[in-house]
Amino acid sequence: MKNSVSAMFLIGATALAVTACSGGPQPGDAAATNSPSAPAGKDASPTASADPQAAAKKEVLATYSRFWTEQVKAYAQASDKGTDLEKYATTEALSRALGDLQSLRAADKTLHGTPTHDAKVTALGMDKKIPNATITDCLDVSSWKTVTAAGKEVPSPEGVLKRYVTAVSAEKWGNTWMITKVDQQRRSC
Repeated sequence: MKNSVSAMFLIGATALAVTACSGGPQPGDAAATNSPSAPAGKDASPTASADPQAAAKKEVLATYSRFWTEQVKAYAQASDKGTDLEKYATTEALSRALGDLQSLRAADKTLHGTPTHDAKVTALGMDKKIPNATITDCLDVSSWKTVTAAGKEVPSPEGVLKRYVTAVSAEKWGNTWMITKVDQQRRSC
């Protein structure tokens, strides 16, 4: 098996795991409001979130989660047909995923299972002309298996990381966040 196919497995694993991470409260979210015991006459409006960018972070993580969901669907069939991959990814991220799908088809293989991850927004530039975000993800692809057309599982090559850091770039185009780049850091997490 070529190294590019091995890399493809790692790329594909990066997207699915986000689903588990984006559902709960995000770091910095605050549910604080004025306490019932606050003195009358004081500011009666709710206290602002400790992180004024919490909503934007939640939106970008939701897009990243959807990107992974669609990518996993595509890799399971070695095709983007019937998926919404292009709705969540563009430029380099989309090109890389489509290239991975082409490699899978050429090798007559698919990927099955559910990668997991721990994604966090580590940078957010909402004041930019094109708002952008950086997501750092600890991706675990150990449960994502390569399967041949005959249904046989293909063992992973020796020395391939099963859990690694991924840096993801996203941009907000109008009202929509798009994943623009997925970069495997080739270091474990």
